Amino acid sequence: MPTWIEYFAVAVSAISAVLAAEGKRMDLFGVTVLALVTAVGGGTIRDLCLGVRPLFWIEQPRFVWTALIAAVVTFGVVRFVNLPALLLEVADAFGLALFGILGTEKALAHGAPGIVAILLGIVTGVAGGILRDVLRREIPWVFQAEQNLYATAVFAGSLAYVLMRDWLPPSDAHRYIGMGVILVLRLAAMRWKLRLPTFES
Repeated sequence: MPTWIEYFAVAVSAISAVLAAEGKRMDLFGVTVLALVTAVGGGTIRDLCLGVRPLFWIEQPRFVWTALIAAVVTFGVVRFVNLPALLLEVADAFGLALFGILGTEKALAHGAPGIVAILLGIVTGVAGGILRDVLRREIPWVFQAEQNLYATAVFAGSLAYVLMRDWLPPSDAHRYIGMGVILVLRLAAMRWKLRLPTFES
């Protein structure tokens, strides 16, 4: 996995956390904590499940600096510029796509079976957002019945990536196609309100 993708994923997730904190009356410290948890939370749980030591952000502290800088810059911008609400969901969609395939690829690299790698891709993609929403006292998006395709998009993209990796000649394109599947599904779900059936009690 190219390093720039990992840094971009961390930065985008940190930005989504700052945008989510808007209106919650958090100070700069609270916002940066929220951004860090969102940016490294999913990857931390993935590494713990895989038994990877040290954790990715401890081994490479530049991920922490990337999240902090992205958070502080975004915090400064949002204080003076009224950004559209849609930007939060778009930033979150990019983080979902990048982290979903990052997690799947890392799990496969550590010998995880395909289905386990897909599940860890989902964890990597959504766990940071879950922690973000819990800390801001909201029901996590992934658990909201009215939320459009979310974890399902990661599942589809990670499944596509695993199948291409197993059945097609090796190619970096598989990674980007998997990310594209997640991103397109998530954005399409936001646009046309695509969601799974809801259990009615």
